[in-house]
This record gives sequence, structure tokens and C-alpha cells, in this order.
Amino acid sequence: MKIIISSIALLMGSLAFAQAKNDTIKPKENQIEGVTLTARKPTVESKVDRTVFNVSNSSILAGNTTWDVLRMTPLVSIDNNDAIKAEGESVTVYINDRKSVFTGKELKEYLKTIPADNLMKIEVITSPSSRYETAGSVINIVLKKRDDEGIKGSVTFNNRQNAKNSQYTNLNLNYHKKNFTQTLIGSYSDNSYFQRNTSSNTLYTDNDVTNIVNETLGSNKSPSVSSTSEYELNEKNNIGLILEYYQSKNASTSDADLVRTKNGNPFDSYHQDQDVNGRYRTLGTNLFYKYYDKEKNKILDINLGSNYNSQKNQNDFLKTYNTSSDIRQLGISSHEQMRNYYIKVDYTQPLGKGGSFEVGGKMDFNNNVIPNNLSGNNADNLRTRDVFHYEDNINSLYANYSKTFFEKLETRIGVRYEHIDYKMREDVAGTSRKDSYGTLLPNLLLKYSFSEKYDLSLTYNRNLWRPWYAEFNPFLVPTNDGTFSRGNMDLEPNPSHRLYMKFGFMKKYFLAARYMYTDRDYWTSLAVEDGKTVMLPANLNGKVQKYYLFANTNQTFLKNKLNVNVGVGWYYIDNHDFNEVNKLASKDYISYMGASANLSYTNLFNKNINLSAWVELSNQNNGNSLANKTNIFHNISATKIFPKTQMEVSLQLMNIFSRPVFDATTYSQDGFSRSAMRSDWYGFSLSLVKRFGNQKVKGNTKTDVEKNSGGGK
Repeated sequence: MKIIISSIALLMGSLAFAQAKNDTIKPKENQIEGVTLTARKPTVESKVDRTVFNVSNSSILAGNTTWDVLRMTPLVSIDNNDAIKAEGESVTVYINDRKSVFTGKELKEYLKTIPADNLMKIEVITSPSSRYETAGSVINIVLKKRDDEGIKGSVTFNNRQNAKNSQYTNLNLNYHKKNFTQTLIGSYSDNSYFQRNTSSNTLYTDNDVTNIVNETLGSNKSPSVSSTSEYELNEKNNIGLILEYYQSKNASTSDADLVRTKNGNPFDSYHQDQDVNGRYRTLGTNLFYKYYDKEKNKILDINLGSNYNSQKNQNDFLKTYNTSSDIRQLGISSHEQMRNYYIKVDYTQPLGKGGSFEVGGKMDFNNNVIPNNLSGNNADNLRTRDVFHYEDNINSLYANYSKTFFEKLETRIGVRYEHIDYKMREDVAGTSRKDSYGTLLPNLLLKYSFSEKYDLSLTYNRNLWRPWYAEFNPFLVPTNDGTFSRGNMDLEPNPSHRLYMKFGFMKKYFLAARYMYTDRDYWTSLAVEDGKTVMLPANLNGKVQKYYLFANTNQTFLKNKLNVNVGVGWYYIDNHDFNEVNKLASKDYISYMGASANLSYTNLFNKNINLSAWVELSNQNNGNSLANKTNIFHNISATKIFPKTQMEVSLQLMNIFSRPVFDATTYSQDGFSRSAMRSDWYGFSLSLVKRFGNQKVKGNTKTDVEKNSGGGK
């Protein structure tokens, strides 16, 4: 850590001295002939309910994808399973206020198809209003809106060298003529990756220990295309259509060696080979109508859409034993399909002096099917053929009222009501479940401004985590590390309460405190079923209390050329009741630090060279899973811009001082599992960007986004 911070500090210090010297030796007449002041938003803005990362003019965009920039966003962290968190809590991702249908690895791959050059800003909404359907925080990715006449766009070529080599190509086109705007984005990526994982599963009964060493080599080829068509009927009414298609053809091979002992005596050992071939496809449509009266500040937003996901996989496992010539083979063929249909209406208008009223609702219909077919001589005690069905209907209504009193006290009160009817069944086994429930989710926001430089805010949210349909899937299947996994049809929703306070002073310094409470948590658990070690999602009752303190500052120096954002957080988790109720041999009290820093320097030596650096101190503790290692992620990049030819060349260095190792221990009633994965999040990347046409961009405000972005919330 000291090496990284010292290197960055030395780099930035040298740049500051060089730039200051360069500015000093200019002739006086050049300094007083004319001065041009350009208004520019700070890179990081801290608001009452969100932190805004303004990246539209940042040097970190060149050669990166939206996923890369998201990893560098303040308050955001991403773990080895590609789960995105904000301030340590789960998030729901929106794109232009439109909820993404992707989660986990699928979301990662999709965001990698969106070039960072399209980004306007990333909003980390830690206290979302009732408008958002979420169990925690919201990340809203706002894309640029180009409204100048004619055709314009860019082409990106990227080559990335990690453990293996990967390539990425993107074509971005935008056409605007009078009242019509058309945007088309096409991309293709050919990625290869390698990871090594060592793990140990310990069961308390018979001191049953399994040690596993696993290596995986994989690749995926991913074409994608998205189209946004928008037509302004007049100055107040516009309609549009969004079409998205994404596909990923993946292949991987995995080798695992397993040694199992009981009470210190050898019990079993074997070698397992796994080959996976699959294809993931998704198609999304969204037809929208928007009415916006700017003078009266009235907005009506109607969205009608559908999403279809298809994931088809062929898994082949081959086991060879060290003590016999027996060879066991298992083939699993699955084709998971998800169909989603929705309609959403939002309306906003002023109400009373200085007040605003917002109301809306959404109807969601989901129909999901997961068939599994098993073959081979190693399908003992496994269902060889079955189909899992999951259907639900979610109806929601919300209302928000905002008002400012005495020009100093800002208030927002809201409530959201959600009702779900769902049913699931297995065709062959005959197991089924049908249930429904409704819940109220209130929220409250208060902000008092003592002066222009000092303010204090307080927010409260009640949240509800609802299981994802695939987490109900009860099929027992092997994994590449020798264990088994399945879903859980008995999962229940998890409610939680969050209280958040933020103090800002001098418009540059912010202190925040958060308290979260729940009496039922949800995490991956370890169990033994018919002699098999199984990982499954489970509801674990018991009180969990989380305390969080955070300090952040954003500073600009050298005539706004050097921008520095630094944040430090302290986390404290009280798990003693949670551990006692579930009989977990885990830590009752967990305390750890987190920190991040973003530094960027624009137009070095007035030669159109931009530099940026990012570093994050990350400890990933989740419920019954505790981190054994602190990771230090870092990224250093340099971009050279050629204005006459509208070209950019960018070089990135990723985690060159230390390679990330995700080392954590997961506790359950039956035992515990420790896993250490060495990822290939390191190496370098070289990018070439060619732009054409007028690149003028409209600076979207929040209202502009609501008017112009398109898509359902």
C-alpha cells in the first residue's frame, strides 16, 4: 500500500511542479490579454441522497468500458463474484433511470459492451426515494445525449493483456435531424481468462476436511447491438423505442484435484475435469412516451416493455480416482429461459408553494423455466430429468412529496407498496409452492442548510430483499471445485431498516454515518446432504446490526487541472445474536477499514495528455462470510489526444504492484469453507479511439435525464 501511495504521490507531485513551472514562465502579456472562464462541474458531487461521479470530461474514459469506470466510482466496490455494492450494501443498477434486467456476471458482460466514452455521470443513490424498486442502494448510469445536427460517432479498438489476451471493438453512431434522434451501438469482444482457486471445506462431523486445488481457463465471444430511436412530436411530447440484443458464447475447461480426510485419515481423493460450452442471449424492448412541460414542471412518463433471456449450457464432468481405475462421467444439459413483461407509469407535478408531488406504479409479469437433463454413469442420487417453473406478478404503487421550508429545510416523504403473487413447481418431483404477500416501504429525507457552506441531512429507508427466481431452483448439480450447489424453494424475503446522516461543510468535506438493522439475513450456506457437501442460499434468522462512518473530500488544484477525490470508511458489524441463533463459529464483532482515491490531471504541459490514477483498499465481509485478506486495487492510465484527427491513444496499467487474491471463510451450522481465488485482474491495456462528426454533448441535468433518457425505471 505504501509503495502505491508513494508512487502516485510522487507522480502527481512531479506533474504539479512541472505544470506550475510551465505556467510561471509564460509572458505577462499572454496572461492579461484575455481570460476565458469555463464552468465545469466537480468530478465528484456529494448531494443529500446521492454521490455523483461526473466523468463526461474525465481522462479515465478513453479505452475503458462502463464496467471499468464503475469499478473506479467512489463508494462502489465489486467482489470476485461480480456482485456490486455501495457502502458495503447491495445495489440495483439503472441505466438512464431504466432498471437493468441483468445481475451478476451477466450485468458485468453487458456493461463491458458500453464504451465509457458514452458516459455522462454515475449516480450512487444511497437513500433512494420510493420511485425506485430496490432492496438497497441504486446506481444510476447516465449516458450522454448528443443533440447536434448530423451524424457523429466513434470507433474503439482495445487490446488487454492479463493472464491471457483479450480484444474489444466498438462502433458508436448517433444521428440527429430536427426532431429525430437515432443512436446505434455495436460491439464485439473476444475475452480469455484464467483463475486459480484453492479451497478447504471442513465439516464438524468426523472432522471431515476436503482440500481442493482448481484451475480454470475460459473464453467468451460476445457481440451486442443496441438501438435508441426518439422523435419529438412537439416541445412537450416525445416518443421512443429502445431495442437491445446481447449474446455471449462461452467455453471453459477446469481441472480440480481433491483430497478428503476424516479424523485425519485419508478417505477419498480424485481428479475432476470439467468442460463447459454455453450461449447466453438476451433481447430487450422498451416503448416509451413522455410529456414534459418545463414551465409548469410537469412530467408524465409511460413505459411498456419486455425482456427475454436464454442461457443454454452443456456441462461435462469426468472423475478419475487415484485408488482405482474407475472413471465416472456426468453430463448436464440445461436451457434456462426468462420472460418478463411490464408497464410503468410515473407522473410529477408541483403541489403547493415550493412543493412537488410524484406518483406512479408498475406491473411486472415474469415466467421462468429451468430444465435440467443429466446423463452418464455418475448421476447416482441425482434427478436425471426435471423442469423447474417459476412465475410471479409484482404490482407496485408509490408516492413522494417534497417541500422546502424557510429556504433552509428540505424535506421528502414517500411510501411504496408492493404486492407479489408467485408460484413454483417441479414437473417430475411434483414439489410446488404458492404464496403471496404485500409490504409497505416508507422513506423520509430531511436536510437543513445552516448556511451556504454547512448542511446536515438525515434519511430513513425500509427495504425488502426479494429472492431472485434462480435462487429458488432446487436442482442439485456439481461444481468445478468438487462440491455441489442448489437453490432453495423455502427462501423468504428479508426486510431491513437503514438510517443515514451526512454533514457537509465548505462544499468540499463530508462526514457520513449509517446504521442498518435486520432480524433475518440471507447468505450462502454450507450443508451436508446424502454425504455431499452442498452450497445453497438460506435465510438465517438473528439480529444483525451494522455501523458505518465515512469521510470524503473532493479537491481541485492548478486551475482545475488536478482533481483529487479521497474517501475513508470504517465498518463495524455486530453479528453476536446472528451467530448465536444459527450456531455459527464466526466472529461476533467485525471491524474493518475501506478507502479509495481518484486522481486525474488534465492537459499535461498543454500537450493534450491526460493522466489518471485510482486505488481502493477493499475488505469484503458479507454476513457469514469473512475476509481473510485486504485487497489493494489500483489502475494508472495515460491518454494522448490528437484534436485535429479526433483520435485518442490510451495506456492502462492494472494492479501492477499487487495481484488481487479473494480470500474468505464462510461459516454455517455444519462447518465452514475457506476459499482463496487468485484472479487475473492485472496487466495492461492499449486502446485506440477514432471520433468523427461534431462531438458536442448536451449537459443533462436530472430533469433533462427524466425527459430525454427513455426507458422504464
